[in-house]
Amino acid sequence: MRTGLQAITDRQFDHMVEASLVPVLVEFWKPDCGHCQALAIELEQVQEEFGLNLLVLTMNVEENPQIPAELSITSLPALAFYRNGHFQTFIGGIGKRDDIVKQVKRELSLMVDEISGRCS
Repeated sequence: MRTGLQAITDRQFDHMVEASLVPVLVEFWKPDCGHCQALAIELEQVQEEFGLNLLVLTMNVEENPQIPAELSITSLPALAFYRNGHFQTFIGGIGKRDDIVKQVKRELSLMVDEISGRCS
C-alpha cells in the first residue's frame, strides 16, 4: 500500500506543478522498488514538516512514463524539485528525512536570495 502523499499522472503534471503557489517536490517511483517505498515514508514526514510551504507529489513511472522520460530519469527513486512551475534540480533520491529537508531548505533559501536580489 502506498502512503498518503498525493499521486500525480502525466496528464495532470504540467497543470499541478505550474499552478502550485509553493515549490513542488516530486518523487518518481515504481511499485517493486523497496527504496521507493522507504523514501515515501520519509517524504510523508517532509510534507508534515513543511506543511503548506511545499507540495510533495508522487508519480508511478510504470503507469506514467512520459514525464520521467522527459527528465531522463534512469534510476529510482528520484526526487525532482520545482519552483514557479519550472524544474530546478534533482534532490538525492535515497535519503532520510533530515537530508531531504536540508536540501529543500537550501533550494528555498536560494529562492529567497533570488527574490531579495531582485528587490534591492
